[in-house]
Amino acid sequence: MGNTLFREHEDLLQRRKLFRNCILNNAERNKLFDSFLSVCQWVSIYYGWRPNLKDEGDNHLIELAVAGGAQYLVTKNTRDFINPELRFPQFQIVRPEKFLKEV
Repeated sequence: MGNTLFREHEDLLQRRKLFRNCILNNAERNKLFDSFLSVCQWVSIYYGWRPNLKDEGDNHLIELAVAGGAQYLVTKNTRDFINPELRFPQFQIVRPEKFLKEV
């Protein structure tokens, strides 16, 4: 599992478009992500909540949030989570700036 997490971490950090307006340089982002990953826990999904969203590529995020008992799903891509077939009132889907203000 560690190798998978490492590959996904590296893939994310290579997406220049995501960091176009980031105030952190590459080394600072790596340090931040390493710190974040050090406190993360793997969550197994035992039930697929599908179909749910129009974009099939986002359904796994809902499933992880439900399985992990999340209070928030934080994403800049909130438009893909509008009008789901299933609703999960135990967590909110929020943009990063709103999340930072709330917590």
